[in-house]
Amino acid sequence: TEESYSCRCLEGFRLAEDGKRCRRKDVCKSTHHGCEHICVNHGNSYICRCSEGFVLAEDGRRCKRCTEGPVDLVFVIDGSKSLGEENFEIVKQFVTGIIDSLAVSPKAARVGLLQYSTQVRTEFTLRSFTSAKDMKKAVAHMKYMGKGSMTGLALKHMFERSFTQVEGARPLSTRVPRVAIVFTDGRAQDDVSEWASKAQANGITMYAVGVGKAIEEELQEIASEPTDKHLFYAEDFSTMGEISEKLKKGICEALEDSDGSQDSPAGELPKRVHQPTVQHRYLFEEDNVSQSTQKLFHSTKSSGSPLEEKHDQCKCENLIMFQNLANEEVRKLTQHLLEEMTQRMEALENRLRYR
Repeated sequence: TEESYSCRCLEGFRLAEDGKRCRRKDVCKSTHHGCEHICVNHGNSYICRCSEGFVLAEDGRRCKRCTEGPVDLVFVIDGSKSLGEENFEIVKQFVTGIIDSLAVSPKAARVGLLQYSTQVRTEFTLRSFTSAKDMKKAVAHMKYMGKGSMTGLALKHMFERSFTQVEGARPLSTRVPRVAIVFTDGRAQDDVSEWASKAQANGITMYAVGVGKAIEEELQEIASEPTDKHLFYAEDFSTMGEISEKLKKGICEALEDSDGSQDSPAGELPKRVHQPTVQHRYLFEEDNVSQSTQKLFHSTKSSGSPLEEKHDQCKCENLIMFQNLANEEVRKLTQHLLEEMTQRMEALENRLRYR
């Protein structure tokens, strides 16, 4: 009226007690949502979420238990500067949501995580944690790297290291499914096809998640076939929750379809072949910490004679040690050159920007 006024709020908001300020409506409390486990406000609407160890059913409201079968899963997370710290926090929530859907334990789901930028950093390996609680705490404390985007280098690191027994992966002979979830928000500064192809050819199921400026061609190279089940894309971070639910559902269905038997004899070495050994110890209960287990190496020159192998055992172990050292030095040199190139590119970009 001419002598007084009243305040009104935009759609999705309600007037506070003081009659002046507006507060967002709690849709979950103001409507019969029908969510079996958890209701989460989402703009002017809501979405349903499930408790740890469950995934959303097809109706988007009920929850069903995810399989407790074994899986070795590694996240490969983009920490480049184009992402931004705010969106990096959303990605961390995305990772936590996936972890919640798995039965994390040494005998069921083992999870590792890499963050990459100009360099690749192992945040935790498949053997680092034996509970979802500790794993999620590590994700929450993860620091944003914020530099370049070397996706190919990250895939190389994942393929060569993350799925090794040294870092907690179970042997191929156990037929435990190996899964990688690669998240990126932009074009890679290196080639992704070589290491994505090698990973797929070696039985790693690759999921590609792209947001914003992510290049569809690169996502298709990363994702396993069929791509409609292994590739997820969103224009912005507002739909990350939906992608998370679809991804969790896909992983659980894939685990249900696999036999996941850890007692399978497939891939065992012939009993008659005598081979030099290197002793290892493992962290997990099932690997029997009190006993040493053997990692076997094939020798192309071995005839199967125990006497011949006794003679060649030191040579074999020294050769392996030398090869590992040489590979590490080459990796360091390559990493140094890539860092130098990225720094020069960033300096050139800054110079062009301020001209």
